[in-house]
Amino acid sequence: MACFVFTLFFLVVFRIPASLSSDPSEPMCYDWGESREGSVSVLEGEAGWLSCPLFFHPSVYNYTSTQSAGHNLFWYHVPEGQDLEQPIRNSSRLSKDRERLWLQPAVATDTGQYICMLRNKSSCSKIAMRLKVLRPDEVTRGADCAPPVAMATTHMTIALQGGGVLDCPNLQDAKKIADSEPTVTWHHVKPDSLRCEKDLFWHNRQQKGASLQVHVMMDSYQGLYFCTVQFQRKGQILNFTRSINVSAVYPPFLPKEPSILHPAKDQVFIVKQDTEVRLVCRGLFPYLDSPREIWWTVDGKTLDKLHDHHRFSKSNRQVKYEYGDRTEESVLLIQDFQSEDLNREYNCSVRNERGFETRRAQLKEEVSLPSVELGCGLGVTLVLMLLLFVVYHVFWLELLLLYRSWFGTDERHTDDKEYDVYISYARNGEEEHFVLSTLRSVLENELGYSVCIFDRDSLPGGTITDETLSFVARSRRLLVVISPGYASQGSQALLELKAGIDSMALEGHLRVILIQYKPVRRQGWVRELRRARVALALVRWQGDKSRELTSRFWKRLRVELPVRRVSIREEDGSSKDVSLMRLHSQNSTNSQTGLITSTIKDPQKVLNSAA
Repeated sequence: MACFVFTLFFLVVFRIPASLSSDPSEPMCYDWGESREGSVSVLEGEAGWLSCPLFFHPSVYNYTSTQSAGHNLFWYHVPEGQDLEQPIRNSSRLSKDRERLWLQPAVATDTGQYICMLRNKSSCSKIAMRLKVLRPDEVTRGADCAPPVAMATTHMTIALQGGGVLDCPNLQDAKKIADSEPTVTWHHVKPDSLRCEKDLFWHNRQQKGASLQVHVMMDSYQGLYFCTVQFQRKGQILNFTRSINVSAVYPPFLPKEPSILHPAKDQVFIVKQDTEVRLVCRGLFPYLDSPREIWWTVDGKTLDKLHDHHRFSKSNRQVKYEYGDRTEESVLLIQDFQSEDLNREYNCSVRNERGFETRRAQLKEEVSLPSVELGCGLGVTLVLMLLLFVVYHVFWLELLLLYRSWFGTDERHTDDKEYDVYISYARNGEEEHFVLSTLRSVLENELGYSVCIFDRDSLPGGTITDETLSFVARSRRLLVVISPGYASQGSQALLELKAGIDSMALEGHLRVILIQYKPVRRQGWVRELRRARVALALVRWQGDKSRELTSRFWKRLRVELPVRRVSIREEDGSSKDVSLMRLHSQNSTNSQTGLITSTIKDPQKVLNSAA
């Protein structure tokens, strides 16, 4: 019965026997191949050992029972790159102790395959294992001060504000073969600074005997702890180094029940038909040294039990780790989501040994918006806005004149002024010729404004100052023709400008328009002109480019001039008010009646005929 259990166990744990003994005089030997426990690594120059895998489970087969049954344990070595088994005999460096083979110390030639054979006169079993002897430069180290360690790092957790004791791994194994009590040296490498601390006898850590005691665990005490064991055997000093990764965890008195962080209780997942739907569940597991689980159910069933399970899949991952508390995420993927899937029940659950929580995911179908129509509408709107901006930027004067022609108010109905425009200019030949032959002619004959010019409209014998102030006060606009001679020509022009500015400041009705006939240097502007230039409109005359009535100069000037309306008689005998600017615009495109033409040439005649 014992042999049957032993054979069944190794059939499960190890490989199927590769061969049996071919010598009829030898007992049949079962070869279990190479152990699946993995290879053993030892640092060159350190003490190491191999444990025979046949005794990994003492409840099935242990060393004491085999000795009582007359079995002997033999060791063989197959060097790296060779096939010949070499028997191992006791020596000063290689020694056998029960089920272990000790290397005191290990050297590079020890690398290879080792076979342990358990045999008596009637039965035989053997199994192989791997040993790799590493050089110090072949070991990866996190810090220069950290010693090389060939064996895998062990892990240990200590609660924050709590205590714990660190025992060096394999220390008890060394005590069994050492001739005297081994000594242990500890030092610590912090994970953030990669700085080694060799003297740990301060604050809340203290070495007591071979163990390192942590009285009060703190965050800075986390990291790798290295213990170097040194002992004497048969007159030879041996040593080995082990590492322990110490992590701080939250204290045990904190709540340890799991909880669902996402989705919230009232959260709704928006889904769309014929697409892949992704439902995310995130759970918090407080630190416990026990199993934990997060999963999805659909209609109370796990995914593998659904009839259409091929459309459902999930993936789990750890999102966050903080002092032992783990935040894990489970994503449920639903392929080709259909309308009937909206009526199914989707629940996310979390569980550990302290508690259980579940939460239902609420689904709502996405309302499809006419994206194409909205996009086209938005595009058309943007294009129209851009076109309007361009049109306004290029034709803003024309648009402003058009608006004034339709909605502008004739100022003759709101004030008692006698003249529309009073022209102030320098009294010399060139400026006077421009004012009388061009400016006055167009304003009176083409645009229909009443123009006041002092030299033409003043009566002989009057006082210049009083007449000037009277004319300016009786005009709706003061039009100042600026040229190099304006400022140097003294009193009359500057008096007109000052009178206009003062009148506008006191009454708020008169508006001053500056026409730059010729460029004037900055230093040539008198104080009144500099003040006016800052706040008032400036229209520039550009010679031949400005002579046409459709030029920018006349459009800009018409914007600053008052709106004039006259009453004209229709063919049915009725009358209506028409802007003179509008009449001029109509005349340039369509001369329908002689009345309109005569109106533009002689506005007084239009007024008389309308009366």
